[in-house]
Amino acid sequence: MINRRQFLETTAALIGSSPVYSAFAQQNETAEVFFSKEISPQSLIKMFKLVGGNLNGKIAIKLHTGEPHGPNIIPSPWVQKLQEQIPDSTIVECNVLYGSPRQTSKGHRETLKINGWNFSRVDIMDEDGEAELPSNGAKYVKRFRVGKNLLNYDSMLVLTHFKGHTMGGFGGSMKNIAIGCGSSGPEGGKAQLHGLLDHNGQWIRGEELMERMADGAKAITDHFGKKIVYINVLRKMSVDCDCAGTSAAEPTAPDIGILASTDLLAIDQASIDLIKALPEGQNRDLMERITSRKGLLSLIPKPPYFHNYYLKIKGKSLLTFFGYM
Repeated sequence: MINRRQFLETTAALIGSSPVYSAFAQQNETAEVFFSKEISPQSLIKMFKLVGGNLNGKIAIKLHTGEPHGPNIIPSPWVQKLQEQIPDSTIVECNVLYGSPRQTSKGHRETLKINGWNFSRVDIMDEDGEAELPSNGAKYVKRFRVGKNLLNYDSMLVLTHFKGHTMGGFGGSMKNIAIGCGSSGPEGGKAQLHGLLDHNGQWIRGEELMERMADGAKAITDHFGKKIVYINVLRKMSVDCDCAGTSAAEPTAPDIGILASTDLLAIDQASIDLIKALPEGQNRDLMERITSRKGLLSLIPKPPYFHNYYLKIKGKSLLTFFGYM
């Protein structure tokens, strides 16, 4: 676990240096990212209360509920305790595109039972079809196809288990709302982001995948406006996504903590910066996965702008990060 002294000594000089995608317009404000080393249901609740004040109406809680017996997902009892504090909230998911029981709603619901998501209704948003959302400034996916039921919600909490990802380098809040909210049909949002419709059914990787993912995420953030917030849980961070289920590589990085923000780019950048700040022997595998898959391209706009964020511990601002975003 990174301690406070290590954190202050090693992160002040961190600068992300990859070129970035410009679907997200540059903002002049400095974003706030809240950080807690405590990883527990109580900490989740505290972090949500720091950022969730604008959420109202019907609230979607978007998270990855995992493959059968997935070992690294956010524990369902923790989410249950959090959801009890969020009135009129529903856990939401979409069916998946890759080979999995979760390709169908029936198999998906069986998996939900296996993984303990039986304390509340889970809305499989594309079970009854899809809808299109515009993505302002998009390069590839100008109208993103999402699960139809997403339109039934007024606000969204993006609750993310931060980890590596085989194709995208890392799975953070951006992936959670982009691929995670995309509809699963053969011409749906997931197919749009993976480039299947434009590359003769081939799954793309690298820069174009990252740019398409940013397009999809931008559509979701445009739709919800100021009524979307993000929590990243840096725990059990395998180099593999929770899509890998029981075959995911054993995590080699230590647990770090929980982050919360109203800014999508800032929270994912802060998560990576905290991983960078770990001793090399603890972060080598995860950083190799992130950089080798060009995962940072989904965070940093082109041409390079400075994106600033404060990282706050227990509500007190400790330092400002200046990252190329």
